[in-house]
Amino acid sequence: MDLSTTYMGLSLKSPIIAGSSGMTSSVDKVKALEAHGAGAVVLKSIFEEEVSYEYADFMKKAKQKFGDPKYFDYEGQRSPIEYYDYVIREENLQKNITLIESCKKAVSIPVMASINCFFYSVEWLSYAVNLEQAGADGLELNMFFPPTDFKHTREEKEALYFEITEKVTEAVSIPVALKISPYFTDLGPMIQRLSKTGVHGIVLFNRFFSPDFDIDKMKVKPSFVFSTPAELALSLRWVAVMANKVDCSLAASTGVHDSTAVIKQLLAGADAVQVASCLYKNGPSYLETLLEGLKQWMEKKKFEDLDDFKGRLSQEQSTDPAVYERAQFMRYFGGKESVTL
Repeated sequence: MDLSTTYMGLSLKSPIIAGSSGMTSSVDKVKALEAHGAGAVVLKSIFEEEVSYEYADFMKKAKQKFGDPKYFDYEGQRSPIEYYDYVIREENLQKNITLIESCKKAVSIPVMASINCFFYSVEWLSYAVNLEQAGADGLELNMFFPPTDFKHTREEKEALYFEITEKVTEAVSIPVALKISPYFTDLGPMIQRLSKTGVHGIVLFNRFFSPDFDIDKMKVKPSFVFSTPAELALSLRWVAVMANKVDCSLAASTGVHDSTAVIKQLLAGADAVQVASCLYKNGPSYLETLLEGLKQWMEKKKFEDLDDFKGRLSQEQSTDPAVYERAQFMRYFGGKESVTL
């Protein structure tokens, strides 16, 4: 039985990718993921937002100790970049470079770097080039510009996706994937347009911090840190809708907690499936459980490889494609209770 697949032009021994998270933040963790069957790993992201917060905290302490910030000369000119900011960024970048280099020596599966693009920064291009030079097999841009930004129009924010993607894909030769959110006015056409930019993969979808309230302490607190199985529905629908409508690979993400969810995403048309929350909850060995469930189902259905069934329930191959476009619940779906193989 063959579980191999191709994602972004990379050969994977299995369709399950360990998504960018704390589970992919060290060499030992990556080695364990490979040992238990991961087809590839996406290393913990460089967070531009995190670097900025670290910088702000460092600057507060540094000013108390050393006074006003220092500057440095670059090519004979006084740089407007504060010295401390430069040091912090270089340290964070070097940590990721070291992680990539170490992982490439320790494992044989594809190792992809990740940049979390929460707001616009010229640093992303520099990061991408450096991560490629470190040996990353691919690069995932986890891209999201918050709708809480009232200073820019929808058109301006959407244009950034194309601007950044164009610059990064021109700057590096390794395959680039975009991990995006579902929060677009015209999601289907947007995904299709992004797939034509030269990217090699699109991941549906990224997941965000959700605030909650502590009504006793009257404070905002984090909530819903891990995804739930119920969150599968959104990505499942859109993977199925976009399969065979994009010019790149598709990966599914969010809400995948068991082998049934993996099978569903492959039936929808995903080339690969990312997991993270279920690994946090069950450990890297849970990958074996996911893969064993997939194998048993394939044996039952007499499928020899993934291509035998991948995309069989996508919108394009469905006997009832309109089911993916219905927006409201109906008591009866045209007399059909389900769509079967």
